[in-house]
Amino acid sequence: MDMTTPADQSLRQMRAAAPLVHCITNYVAMNIAANVLLASGASPAMLHTPEESEEFAAIAGALTVNLGTLSPNWVDGAHKAIDGAQGAGKPWVLDPVAHYASAWRAGITRALVERRPTILRGNASEILALGGGTTASKGPDAGDEVAAAEDTARALATQLGSVVAVTGAQDFVTDGTRAARIDGGSPLMPLVTAMGCSLTCLVGAFAAAVDDPFDATVGALALFAHAGALAHDGAEGPASFAVAFVDALHATSPDALGAARVTAA
Repeated sequence: MDMTTPADQSLRQMRAAAPLVHCITNYVAMNIAANVLLASGASPAMLHTPEESEEFAAIAGALTVNLGTLSPNWVDGAHKAIDGAQGAGKPWVLDPVAHYASAWRAGITRALVERRPTILRGNASEILALGGGTTASKGPDAGDEVAAAEDTARALATQLGSVVAVTGAQDFVTDGTRAARIDGGSPLMPLVTAMGCSLTCLVGAFAAAVDDPFDATVGALALFAHAGALAHDGAEGPASFAVAFVDALHATSPDALGAARVTAA
């Protein structure tokens, strides 16, 4: 795999840095996303008001923006936070949750995409629709396969100068030149709410500590996939899986992540 920082080294760097991550995320995701970051070795901060977002994003290691439960105040806060992150040279991650669900949401997402996120993470339906394609999904859950969005992801990465991650049963990451696929996870993951949203926050943690956004994204997805597979083995259903998954994130050592199934694409 042509990565300057393998997944295990990325995890070592992230845990050594224990980065503060400014997470603008939705009400549904706040608790699980915070627990995912804490278990993985990062420090979450969940705030979104425009009155403090710009100042806070400038001091955090990275910013993540997810507007799943959208409101005008959150949109203003997101733009202020992006101002702060970009002004301080900090990476930021955009999660375009169900951006096709309404005209208002679509317009807000277009404005955020135009600000060129360091990393764009979405499911296959979200990435396909961002590239102008059609999607089978009507809400936040993917209705398309990851493979169907790979060409769109490459094109968006080249157009935006961003790393684009398409997550699903097998994840795909590209910066327009390099590309990787990550295997692992569990079929129980789609049955636990806000897993994708929490992954976006984890990508921000790695981006705060790893210089190359492509390597950072692969590292975060590898940890998530490895923990998902580990948690699946002892889970009896979605509820026990959710608890076991947080434990698995905490228990995963960099040495274990060295065996993560990451392949060049």
